[in-house]
Amino acid sequence: MDLSYSRKHRELQSEVRAFVREKGHLSPKFGGGRKRPNRQELDWQGLLLERGYIARSVPRKYGGFGAEPDILETAIVADELSKAGVSPGLLNQGVLIVAPTMLELGTEAQRERWVAPTLRGETIWCIGNSEPEAGSDMANARTRAVVEGDTFVINGQKIWTSSAHYADMMLLLCRTEPDAPKHKGLSYLLVPMDADGIEVRPLVTMTERAEFNETFLSDVRVPTDQIVMGRGDGWKVAIASLKHERVMLGDPNKQLQRFHAIRKLMQGVTIDDRPAIEMPEFRDRLVRLQAEVMAAKFHHMRLLTLHDRGEDAGVAGLVQKLYGTVLNHKLSALAVDVLGEGGLAYDPHEISEDDPATTWQIDYMYDIGLIIGGGTSQIQKNIISERGLGMPREPKVQLSEKRA
Repeated sequence: MDLSYSRKHRELQSEVRAFVREKGHLSPKFGGGRKRPNRQELDWQGLLLERGYIARSVPRKYGGFGAEPDILETAIVADELSKAGVSPGLLNQGVLIVAPTMLELGTEAQRERWVAPTLRGETIWCIGNSEPEAGSDMANARTRAVVEGDTFVINGQKIWTSSAHYADMMLLLCRTEPDAPKHKGLSYLLVPMDADGIEVRPLVTMTERAEFNETFLSDVRVPTDQIVMGRGDGWKVAIASLKHERVMLGDPNKQLQRFHAIRKLMQGVTIDDRPAIEMPEFRDRLVRLQAEVMAAKFHHMRLLTLHDRGEDAGVAGLVQKLYGTVLNHKLSALAVDVLGEGGLAYDPHEISEDDPATTWQIDYMYDIGLIIGGGTSQIQKNIISERGLGMPREPKVQLSEKRA
């Protein structure tokens, strides 16, 4: 991979810097947990789409910028936005998981209907994968959808459905072929969250905020054409969507933004009349984390290169999720430690986007959940060791149905 900048790349870098100088004051605050985008965030998203600073290689007819894929262009935009401390745009499940999955596997009608409003932030998605007895083992999903006339009738329960309490749509994994082997009996349906029979119950996490949910589906009706690929193709869709989810959870652009924000924080926080960045114990941690952030960035560029070539990233995607979620928490932990006593005082009902102490605390606790979400770190390590390093498979323990 040639990482040297051509004239075209240098011109883009200058363009992004000029954009930040001219429009940076319009950037919304970012961080602090999940929420539906407000007007300022939607307007900023529109500006980034117009300039091609997000969805750069998505065709224009689907709401993107329509540029040819270029790994360095993507990296330059991310670098300049993060250095300037402005929002990189909406980083929700719709933009980073559903839209790319639709572009990869959806019908032309589905792409035209859903991708553009999703990229603009007008349509918010949640994803119904996990169930009470099918968390990391998604293929064990029991939510059923049976055909009655021209509709699927859905019954079941989902858990940990992030953003379901304010989402417009759900990408729902369910079982449509009950007699098929478990990996071949699944399908993905597009379900409106205002459909009759859907009940969402927020789950309060250790952030003391409700960001995950239980979702109950009772005789929910969806037209049979609201399916991604075909009946029984759900596992293929799951593989694609999980690939994009791992990129989202381990997103190095988020880590770059955090790194620059922490460096700025350390320059402003003083301890015994000394800026925190001058204290060896904090500066050493920051430098070590900088190396980890750069490693994550270049690994991500490798994944983008493989994607543009149409090659399977294999376990490299698992590495990004494992490495990235742990790194996110390390970054949050440094910020909380730098804040000292201010980093310990936390009231979820008095969160201010202008107060870095409260937003870093939310990220610190929320990041622990993401080390578990999307496939726990332990499971990621097992898959990497077995499929990537050729180590023996973990033995399956047979539990007796009867206990002494």
